[in-house]
Amino acid sequence: MKTPARRLAEKVQSIQESNVFNIRSGELPTWCPGCGYFGIHFGINNALQRLGLDHHQVVIVSGIGCAGRYPFFSNTYGHHTVHGRSLPVAQGVKLGNPNLTVLAVGGDGDGLGIGGGHFPHAARRNFDINYVLFDNSIYGLTKGQPSPSTPKGFKTKASPEGTVDQPLNATLLALSYGATFVARLFAGDPEGITTALMAGIRHKGFSFFHVYTSCVTFDKQFKTWNNLTNRVRPLPAGYDPADRRRAIERVLVDDDSLGIFYQEPPKGKE
Repeated sequence: MKTPARRLAEKVQSIQESNVFNIRSGELPTWCPGCGYFGIHFGINNALQRLGLDHHQVVIVSGIGCAGRYPFFSNTYGHHTVHGRSLPVAQGVKLGNPNLTVLAVGGDGDGLGIGGGHFPHAARRNFDINYVLFDNSIYGLTKGQPSPSTPKGFKTKASPEGTVDQPLNATLLALSYGATFVARLFAGDPEGITTALMAGIRHKGFSFFHVYTSCVTFDKQFKTWNNLTNRVRPLPAGYDPADRRRAIERVLVDDDSLGIFYQEPPKGKE
């Protein structure tokens, strides 16, 4: 039987051999220890490495918030934009050079709050970009206020009696807006993020990745690592991601499954 130390050594060796650190910049991530963003960061890096993309052909665009720092930690081109504007900037980058692989990244406050008006239009235009939403259901950078995806009743410094608003479901929004690739993922499963990102980047059209993650500093009761790990599970075997209507129906009754919920079939093959 392998000892924990032996298993850890083998894991470290496999990570080193994957060359995933080649896409890391010299800047160390400044997220809080234990933050789920580290898992997302690893999953994205791994996907870009496995796809064999030249780093100078990749552009990562961010807004404001904890996820806004992302371009600093990646050895690709990057654009740190203003609050909620990562999607229009990413679309402009793609228009300027269609040969680039473009990723927009941002948190739930950035993407569903001030930037929420850009989401439906990027989806309906079906721009060939990839949008990764880091959803921890809280404003982490500004010290723990409720966000558009915070569940009802959640108590924060800004909602001491509990939130009263209905939370937004980003996966359901993407499907309703007409996104042609929609996946829901978990920061605690970097390999799942890698697999979905690879499929989404290969997909020609607007690809959306809704990533459940934790804020270990300001959320001690809802999206904790323990709660998320116990809740999430893969989509059932045999699930068909080619049917948008069924994908919407699935999301309406299922808030815990992970995987590719919808991918538009090639024209003429539905």
